[in-house]
Amino acid sequence: MSLPVRNPRTGQADYAIDPIDAAEIAAVATRLRTAQSGWTALAPEARSAALRMFADAVDRHRGPIGEALTTDTGRGAISRVEVESVIRVARRWAHQAPALIAAGQPQGVPTSVPGIETSTRLVSYPLVGVISPWNFPLTLSLIDAIPALAAGCAVIVKPSEVTPRFIRPLREAIAEVPEIAAVLALIEGDGATGAALIEAVDYVAFTGSVATGRKVSEAAARRLIPASLELGGKDPMIVLASADPDHAADVALRASVLNNGQACQSIERIYVARAIAEPFVEALVAKAGAARLNHPDLASGDIGPFIFDKQAAIVAEQLRDARERGARILTGGEIEQLGGGLYLRPTVVTEVTPDMALMRDETFGPVLPVTTFDAVEDAIVLANSGEFGLSAAVLAGTTEEAERVAVRLNAGGVSINDGSLTGLVWEAEKSSFGASGVGPSRMGASGLLRFFRKQALIRQTGAPLPLAAYAEEAL
Repeated sequence: MSLPVRNPRTGQADYAIDPIDAAEIAAVATRLRTAQSGWTALAPEARSAALRMFADAVDRHRGPIGEALTTDTGRGAISRVEVESVIRVARRWAHQAPALIAAGQPQGVPTSVPGIETSTRLVSYPLVGVISPWNFPLTLSLIDAIPALAAGCAVIVKPSEVTPRFIRPLREAIAEVPEIAAVLALIEGDGATGAALIEAVDYVAFTGSVATGRKVSEAAARRLIPASLELGGKDPMIVLASADPDHAADVALRASVLNNGQACQSIERIYVARAIAEPFVEALVAKAGAARLNHPDLASGDIGPFIFDKQAAIVAEQLRDARERGARILTGGEIEQLGGGLYLRPTVVTEVTPDMALMRDETFGPVLPVTTFDAVEDAIVLANSGEFGLSAAVLAGTTEEAERVAVRLNAGGVSINDGSLTGLVWEAEKSSFGASGVGPSRMGASGLLRFFRKQALIRQTGAPLPLAAYAEEAL
């Protein structure tokens, strides 16, 4: 049965996908597993060569893929950035993978036992399943798939049913590289498809909400297969008294509302020192009020529509709850329906309290709640409150002052004198703290090496010990 897909700018269902069932997933898995044995047997350099060809194919198809992403998400510039970033990621892993794989396989290492040495083999997981979300459809479909391919795995990707239009033009790019087409499949489907996918693979990489992540983790645990989960965030920003308030407002606005706030690394809580709170809030309100919706012209403006209409309802409910509990909304605050799309202008909120849903639950919208603090210790306690620990930010007059606070925050990645840098920089490994995720980092070397199991080869280079060596008299 076809599944209708809503256009975020018009509000109309103008596309459909055909979810595949468990039997079809099993057939895809069988085909990929058969091809994977030859793929993993290739030298890492040969796999890298195929990944470079894949990057070139995506480059050739960047127009149709970007157009599909734009329709999927209602924003154009970031869709083009997504395509470019995927091309760079494929080329980056093609360049780095051979050396990382060689370094991960030490040979002839002496042990504490005379005459015995070891070597390590990296053995690819045969089939990886990727389940990706709707906010960055292309990037988050391939951020795990590309390094898994470089590691010698076959991969099935199940993108979100909210933003699936890019799948078909991406498949055309994949088809131009037979080596990749044999071991990479994108499937259309919904939550039931994702659940069936977990039953067919050897490793699952999931990006999405905490609620769904728990279900994925439980399903993987029942099968005793590993899972990498990057889940939600409620990222705090601390603005110290030494920071320039106008500059801090620029950083806070961009880090909070880029992609309409629909990013896990978006700043969703701002704690500002009382000494600069007034000029900071004044600047933030002015800058937020000047931000433009990209309606009616998609080719201009700063803020796109909510990609997922249900997310607009969640944000509206958080704002309603905050108002009823005494919060002040200084700009924005109302969901606007324009041409069928749902928009929210950047919304600055003050007089918020920790018990509000706006300060406790993930928002995923262009909302900037601001709390004033007197002591830095208080700001650290507030920033570390709650169940999440994905990322954070600290702004100060100097890098050194900001870093002294940054190291005390319970977050996997902390931006210093900027915000949301984890969305730009993928080289540094970081863990997801708290409910923000589990498993190895998708950044840095772990982004590749997590897709291997380690096999130890233990060599006896001398004479093996006889049983008599363990006799009671001998010991």
